[in-house]
Amino acid sequence: MWTYVLAGIGGGILFGVLDGVINIAPPARRLYEAYGSVVKTSVNAVAGITIDLIYGFVMAGLFLLLYRSLPGNSSWAKGLSFGLIAWFFRVLMSVASQWMLFRVPLSGLAYTLLTGLGEMLIVGLFLGLVLRPPT
Repeated sequence: MWTYVLAGIGGGILFGVLDGVINIAPPARRLYEAYGSVVKTSVNAVAGITIDLIYGFVMAGLFLLLYRSLPGNSSWAKGLSFGLIAWFFRVLMSVASQWMLFRVPLSGLAYTLLTGLGEMLIVGLFLGLVLRPPT
């Protein structure tokens, strides 16, 4: 139980740090200018931290739930598999929707795809290294 709690908190912190680094990087600022006036100029830090912690706990729970069915023979391989699955549902599907709905440069969408892939693989690897389902 305590391992799950620590993994949820750790995963949430990873989400927050990685999202911050990804979204405040100079390439992101330049590429996301296409969103114009709909982009917020400030962020509600408390809400952001809360959401990232919730994501961390949900991801940790889903990882444990799916552990035995994930591809890979080691926990780190299962973590990377989980990260790829999370990337598909969290990032790729979102980028595909943005491509269909908004006039956004493909470079911005590619940036989101690649940085999102890195983020999800890091979070998945973290979960794979920290969590094991009870036997």
